[in-house]
Amino acid sequence: MYQKLKERLRDALARHIQLTYHVDLGVVLERPPKIEMGEAASPVCFELAKRLKKAPRMIAQEIANDFRKVEGVARLEVAGAGYLNAYFERGAFWEKMVIGNEEVASGEWRVASNDEGEGTEKAAGLKGKRPALQGDSGGKIIVEHTSINPNKAAHIGHVRNAVLGDTLVRILRHAGHRVQIQNYIDNTGVQVADVVIGLLWMEKRTPVSVKMMAMEPRFDYDCWDIYAKATQFFAADKVNAAKLRGDTLRAIEEGRGEESEVAEVVADAIVTFHLRTMARLGIYYDLLARESEILHLKFWDAAFEMLKKSGAIVLATTGKMAGCWIMPAEKQEVEEAKEVKKEAAEEGEGGEEENIQDKIIVRSNGTVTYVGKDIAYQLWKFGLLGKDFKYAKWKNAPAEETVWATTSMKGDPHAPNFGAAASTVYNVIDARQAYLQDVVAQGLRALGHAKEAERSIHFAYEIVALTPRCAADLGYELSEEEAKKPYVEVSGRKGHGVKADDLIDKLEAATLAEVRERHPEMSEEEKLKTSHAIAVGALRFFLLKFTRNSIIAFDFADALSFEGETGPYCQYAVVRIRGIRRKGLEAGAAEIAVTQETATALLGGAAGNELWELVLLAGSLDQAAELAISGQEPAFVAKYAFQLAQAFNLFYHKYHILTEADEQKRGFLLRLTELVERQLVTALSLLGIEAPEKM
Repeated sequence: MYQKLKERLRDALARHIQLTYHVDLGVVLERPPKIEMGEAASPVCFELAKRLKKAPRMIAQEIANDFRKVEGVARLEVAGAGYLNAYFERGAFWEKMVIGNEEVASGEWRVASNDEGEGTEKAAGLKGKRPALQGDSGGKIIVEHTSINPNKAAHIGHVRNAVLGDTLVRILRHAGHRVQIQNYIDNTGVQVADVVIGLLWMEKRTPVSVKMMAMEPRFDYDCWDIYAKATQFFAADKVNAAKLRGDTLRAIEEGRGEESEVAEVVADAIVTFHLRTMARLGIYYDLLARESEILHLKFWDAAFEMLKKSGAIVLATTGKMAGCWIMPAEKQEVEEAKEVKKEAAEEGEGGEEENIQDKIIVRSNGTVTYVGKDIAYQLWKFGLLGKDFKYAKWKNAPAEETVWATTSMKGDPHAPNFGAAASTVYNVIDARQAYLQDVVAQGLRALGHAKEAERSIHFAYEIVALTPRCAADLGYELSEEEAKKPYVEVSGRKGHGVKADDLIDKLEAATLAEVRERHPEMSEEEKLKTSHAIAVGALRFFLLKFTRNSIIAFDFADALSFEGETGPYCQYAVVRIRGIRRKGLEAGAAEIAVTQETATALLGGAAGNELWELVLLAGSLDQAAELAISGQEPAFVAKYAFQLAQAFNLFYHKYHILTEADEQKRGFLLRLTELVERQLVTALSLLGIEAPEKM
């Protein structure tokens, strides 16, 4: 209906104004702030007025007079200084939503108010398992997320990354896009090298003993502690540590010696632990892109030659960066650096070195920086490198899941075509990596790929901290000063933080105790399944309800609350609806046929506005999903789910659904609860949250 309305408005612009402005203007639809002002409004006449030097209200009136009727739209009126407001035929809208073709609220419009979103369960497989790679709407989209250094257990910050990336994938697929999920494995980086040094030099282990150790159920936890100890070791002897780290890193990159052997054992084992951890949250991957193959299959060599040939990188011959291959700073960065240097000189401080804004791509010892390898990886994603990986199934993937990984060995001829060029790439990486992401984009631009640089999107997010109460619950000793802060920061490098599995375990234990108390009649299997669904729902919703640029202070009590803007609150609304539906079926109320005339009467006029608002909100999920995509903000869908749950609870307390005396009205109210259930379940599935049968 909304799409048709937009098309007819474009037609009216073309016919009446006889200009080509309608083509590039586009027609935007908004939700008016009050239902009395209609269901959709367009401000297009205000934009036209600027170009035509004509009053927007006059343009609006001309278009309204020439407007051809759209099925389901009762009338088009001019409002205010020049808005075009559309009023829907409520009964027809209801019939399409509940009985018809589910066409409404196609997601082609944006909202001026806080009511967002629509949809049906057309995104198959969204309740945990990933949908198949097939399906298309435009070119392939790559979403790279999680990408944890494979040197220790995952922590709560990694969980925010993975939940954001997984939810973005679900929303994109719901909108009809073909999405490929990639998880970049930095198995030749500094963090892995540090753990290798900790194992071989600090703990004096042999490669054989490391292999045995890697089979232990808490190897990722052991590496967490070893990494923290290695960090302290490097801080105590920076000169010798730097040489040891450089030598170890080079051996790993070149694939030689005990260092390389242990690095492979550590990285592969830790990746498997990460996959298991994320599977507990319903998060899966199509491809594990390993950094080692970027080196061993000469991806970096190819990118290096391209960068040198184009002049994108140069060899520094002076200063601290002498001997390094660097990417010269862009003009704006140079100007900013000059300003900083000037201010420092005026204040009597030493100015920064001349090439401080330049980016090191290859270190003076010949090892490649993370950003250098990432440029090669990004070129491959867009099909610009002229090379492809070999692929094999990851042998220790979570049960019933097929995960592919790049390999230097013989590839599987049945592997999907991961090398096909992407049209857009989302890199889900925390906000502190913005500089490195800018360098990658600069590399693409320097090679003449400005379009791809524009479509290389840094899907950034802020850190996850803990409330002092949560930190205390986890056993951290806080100083008096820390206890007064709004949040306590964590650091994996220092060994301080919340391991993801510990967090999930604690949430599940808390919810299991509650489920056992409320539902002693459940089997133990049902109790475990229910508590898991609530725990995952609480965690995912808590991480998604905040905008990406917000620092999150996680708190167990806040996340698990059944009241307020939480996952359990939304889940409980579904549970309540299902209880009503079961009772309705038992009473035979579900068999009542509701006519369109009844729906029109109940939704009509001021008396029906309250019910009509709930119908419209239920029909707004696709629009919330589109907002999440265009605004790159999954919080829109979380907000929609909460608003729909909240609106239903108000409706539930006001209307006596099952005891309504009027049979037609009772049938209508039951159909409305079913509509809300369908939309709310779908919204939660986009957030990776399952609605249990009981809570």
